[in-house]
This record gives sequence, structure tokens and C-alpha cells, in this order.
Amino acid sequence: MSQGHALYLEVDGLRTHAWVRGSGPPLVIVPGLGCASWMYVRLSRELARSRTVYVYDPPGHGYSQGLRHLPDCIEQLTDHLAHWLDAAGLKGSPIFGHSLGGEVAFDLAARYPKHAGALIACAPTGIPENPSVPAQLVRLLVDLPRERLGLLIPGLRAYAHCGVRRMLKLAQDQDGHDTGPLLAHIRVPTLLVDGTSDPVIRLWTLEAIRKAIPAAYVCEIKGGTHALTDVFPRTVARYTLDFLKAVNQ
Repeated sequence: MSQGHALYLEVDGLRTHAWVRGSGPPLVIVPGLGCASWMYVRLSRELARSRTVYVYDPPGHGYSQGLRHLPDCIEQLTDHLAHWLDAAGLKGSPIFGHSLGGEVAFDLAARYPKHAGALIACAPTGIPENPSVPAQLVRLLVDLPRERLGLLIPGLRAYAHCGVRRMLKLAQDQDGHDTGPLLAHIRVPTLLVDGTSDPVIRLWTLEAIRKAIPAAYVCEIKGGTHALTDVFPRTVARYTLDFLKAVNQ
């Protein structure tokens, strides 16, 4: 299988990177807070068996350019993603959002309804309880020993590149960013993926989202941690591809 190639586009004045691999219908991966495209290699390789996968780096993440004041909030992340989808010719493609990327995907589908195809939200954070930053940090610390050791160095590299200030600003914005009321406006098929051993996401949270989104389904991965995309890439890919096939996307 091809290792893929880098795609750079100028979006909102920022040089924006995505890693592209595979062939077939497109699928866009939106990383979590502070994460980068290189942290999704294992998942993208599995998905690329039947899809052209675009692992998008948000502004200030991965290989994408950011500014000191951009992004400072989730809506800025969503706006940039929408504009990148336009620039890449991917408007209406299925969106796979992991962690904070799941919240961005919800925001996109609600505020830019023509830009998102089906949604896959894997361990989406911040909804509907909007946990405080200290609470999120405690949950992430509990989760850390459960993750694959091989993700540690790529993860630390991604967080260092993103920077503590940007990560804290985006995490703090979850307190004020009220995604809950937007969920009822999502009209695309939605798959919610949860791990039973993820201390960051609670099952009741996923159930509340499922009830709020008219066309949402929940699947659980036994023993799954918060980094489901890295620890269980084949299982996540199988659920994702089966779901997209079932909803004709």
C-alpha cells in the first residue's frame, strides 16, 4: 500500500497540511486537541484499504501553520475546517472526528450543514457536560497508562508543537462553547464510537448525544481507551467502513 503524500493548501492565509493515502471515496480525519496527523497513521492505513483518507492538521497543529491568536476557540477550528473542505474540493465528504475533533465535527454539521457528509465521532469530548479543564486533565492522566507506549513520543511531539497556551485556550473554550443545543440540528447519519475503558468519555455522555442527534448510532469497543484510533485501529476502521457502506456514503 502507498505511504501517501502531503497536501498543502493556503486556507484563510494559513499554510494548511493534510496527509493523503489510499484510493476510493474520500474520508476526512479531524484530530483531537493538540494531536497531529502522524498520530493517526495506524487508523488511516486501515481506512485507506477502501477509502482516500485525508488526515487534516488544524491550524497550529501538526504541520499546519497557526497564529498566536488563532485558533483560540472551537468555532475558529470549525470555520477553518469548512474553508479547507472548500479549498480541497471535499465539501460534503464524511468526517471522522476524534476526541475534540468529534466536537468540531458536530459543530461543522450543525453550522455548515452542506459541508459534512456522514459523521463518525470517536470518543468525542466536552459534550454535554462541558467538563472543566482540571477535570479533563485528571481524566487524561488516568487514561495515559492504558495507551500504547508507541504513541507516547509522537504524542509528546504533537503537543510540544501545538503548545501549552493553545491547548489550554481550546480546552477552556469547552466551558463556554455550548455544543449541546446544536446537536438537534445535525441531519446527517452519525456513528458514535466509545471505548469501555476510556475514563475521559462516559457512556451516559454518548447516550445523551445519541438521543439529541436524530440519526445517531452508538457502538462500544470492549477495552477501548481514549486513543481508540491508535490502540484498536482495525476495529475502529471496520465499524467506520461498515457504517459508511450502510448509509451509502
